[in-house]
Amino acid sequence: MGQAECARDLAERLLAEPLPRRWAHTQGVAARAESLAPILGDEADILTAAAYLHDIGYSPKLIDTGFHPLDGARYLRDVAGADERLCRLVAHHSCAVNEATERGLLNILNAEFAQERPELVEALTYCDMTTGPDGRHLDAHERLAEIHSRYGPDHLVSRSITTSTPCILAAVDAVETKLRELSAR
Repeated sequence: MGQAECARDLAERLLAEPLPRRWAHTQGVAARAESLAPILGDEADILTAAAYLHDIGYSPKLIDTGFHPLDGARYLRDVAGADERLCRLVAHHSCAVNEATERGLLNILNAEFAQERPELVEALTYCDMTTGPDGRHLDAHERLAEIHSRYGPDHLVSRSITTSTPCILAAVDAVETKLRELSAR
């Protein structure tokens, strides 16, 4: 069984029952990741695994700091014994450094988890930020608006998403450019 299959099983156990909408989002993000296999080659499996696991830190069983990328990555490292690269992808997905800054957790995040290769982080950000909460594909601008609407303008998630918007849109653009280049061949 590959990393993606193991990741799917773990994410389902942690999210499906307590957070069915988050599980639907997760499945949609993983489907987006699978669609990137032509541009990722050998790294498609780790991206799909990270897509399944990126939001496990929301599981009521895992909440520690309240910052889901860090809580999820710590669980993967300390309990699941996951691949270090997978932990780093989960820890830094979707420009997480900005929310870590808002929460006063940036030094902890960076001390515990180094950044992963930018191309993989961009790909995971693309998958997350083009998938709505119900798992359906959304334009990145629609997804950002949905997050703002869900949390409200004064919530720290909205503030961090505002700060992250250039990073998120650059990641989405980079992946979409690679997909266009591939289809033009």
